[in-house]
Amino acid sequence: MNNRIVNMALLGGVLLLGLGGGYWLAQMRAAQPAMAGAMQAPDEKKALYWYDPMYPQQKFDKPGKSPFMDMQLVPRYGGEQGAAADTAAIRIDSSLTQNIGVRLASVSRGVLASSLELSGLLAFNDRDVAVVQARAAGFVERVYALAPGDVLKANAPLADILVPEWAAAQEEFLALRHSDPGLLAAARQRLRLSGMPAGLIAQMERSGRVQSVMTLTSPLGGALQTLDVREGMTVAAGQTLARVNGLGTVWLQVAVPEAQGAALAVGQTVESRFAGLPGQVVKGSVAAILPATAMDSRTVQVRVELPNPDGRLRPGMTAQVRLAQSTGQSVLLLPSEALIRTGKRVLVMVAEEGGRYRPVEVQVGAENQDQTVIVAGLQEGQQVVASGQFLLDSEASLKGITAPASDGFKNDDAMDGMSLQPGARP
Repeated sequence: MNNRIVNMALLGGVLLLGLGGGYWLAQMRAAQPAMAGAMQAPDEKKALYWYDPMYPQQKFDKPGKSPFMDMQLVPRYGGEQGAAADTAAIRIDSSLTQNIGVRLASVSRGVLASSLELSGLLAFNDRDVAVVQARAAGFVERVYALAPGDVLKANAPLADILVPEWAAAQEEFLALRHSDPGLLAAARQRLRLSGMPAGLIAQMERSGRVQSVMTLTSPLGGALQTLDVREGMTVAAGQTLARVNGLGTVWLQVAVPEAQGAALAVGQTVESRFAGLPGQVVKGSVAAILPATAMDSRTVQVRVELPNPDGRLRPGMTAQVRLAQSTGQSVLLLPSEALIRTGKRVLVMVAEEGGRYRPVEVQVGAENQDQTVIVAGLQEGQQVVASGQFLLDSEASLKGITAPASDGFKNDDAMDGMSLQPGARP
């Protein structure tokens, strides 16, 4: 009896032990997938592309040796900065941006009311010129005390010319004074055709005496430029004896840089200041824009007409010129210091949320002092880096981040780095 009880107790213990072991094995099997996942090594980062740190704009789709430098290509991994979009931008900590002096500026809209500060040189008005010529062949009897450079009044005498051939025609005219009016008119016409001035003919009619000496006078007031006549010399009909330049208006010759030539227009207001006239501003307008560009200085020659009623403006004087320019159109404006000029493109570093900075290509227009017109590439209200942008651009280049070509532009920088190696991509 006792043995039977002992056997039954042993059998119950074995059954309990079997049940416990089975339950433990079942629990272990259920926990094996979770433990395996917990003990499994994390996946390695996936490389987006490979690049040469010395030439980061060129990207390769597999590892290897750089075709540019004697070094291995460096992988660029995805998710390094939290999102795939970050591969086109760099991320800088806010404390670091303060240390490197990053300063932002906004893209604003306004009217570019510009002005050019240039230098100019006064010259004679070549439209206000009088040329004095001999009307008939003769001899110089007298030259008045004048020399080139003298300022003359209108009708000032220059020289007396004796014309012998007029004598016979005048005697014939005087003989017909009391004859038929038709014959008298024909004789008067003959005197005019011989070159005798109308004033001299009238004087001869009043006095009744032959007038063989003609006094050459200045047709206008101004500066005597040339006086090619001396006493006793013989002159021929049509020979130029003197040249007089008027001083009522003068020309201001201004050289405008070729890049600013497109904004020039006839009639623009010009303010000029002269060292010889301290504190005075002389206003004029653009009279002409010469068609040719100066080859040596690459400038557009502009002619400004200035009034000179009192003769204070003398040709040869230099002036500081202010040329106003304003289209009146609303345009996008950006501080010029924010631009990165590579020689082929113009870039800016656009500031985005989360301390991210992205290079963007822009097309620029006219520039005035510290403001530049943005034609394409940016929108009003965007933030761009105005100080420290070159450091950020260098960091982006080291990471292989380049600005994509904007609409209508060609990314020449990317095309320059095209490799003949198989597997390379732009």
